[in-house]
Amino acid sequence: MSAPTDATLRRLAGALREQGGLLAGALRDGDPAIDGHDPALGALAAAGPRSACHTEDVAFVIEAIREGYLLHYGAGRLLRDEDPDLALLAGDHLYALGLARLAMLGDVEAVAELSDVISLGAQAHAEGRPELAEAVWEAGAAAVGWGADDALRAAKAAAREGDAGAPEALRAAARRLCGDVARVR
Repeated sequence: MSAPTDATLRRLAGALREQGGLLAGALRDGDPAIDGHDPALGALAAAGPRSACHTEDVAFVIEAIREGYLLHYGAGRLLRDEDPDLALLAGDHLYALGLARLAMLGDVEAVAELSDVISLGAQAHAEGRPELAEAVWEAGAAAVGWGADDALRAAKAAAREGDAGAPEALRAAARRLCGDVARVR
């Protein structure tokens, strides 16, 4: 796990501890759990010019929403997964936490981008296309940091329509947006 992602996940765990309740009690002991794949999406979004004044906040938002997504479709990095119902509710809570914090920053465009990530990710999972879901995340993080362009909007439309080339189109759009700043597949 990258150092920025680790630090952001620790901040997120701290925020959940401060809230108390069931989620605080469900936090894993020790380091966040990862599966060996760390796309560092929060750091990617925070590296963009749109995030310049709020880098830590943007990284937090991305990782909170990513954690919610992981809880919905697999295993999270912060919470024990003993109770699937709690994991699903925690995922909803983390989506809301991230979007609310982003809205407080006044970044309506980023809220729209992450709403697209959530809906396109759900569609990808419903269609059994996890590679599309990951491409959606990469493109969404790039759009939060750099802003969306016509190529990204077209790639998202292709994803909505079920186009088989949508994952590569989304990744290509993300690479165009952020250039050499981050490693995007």
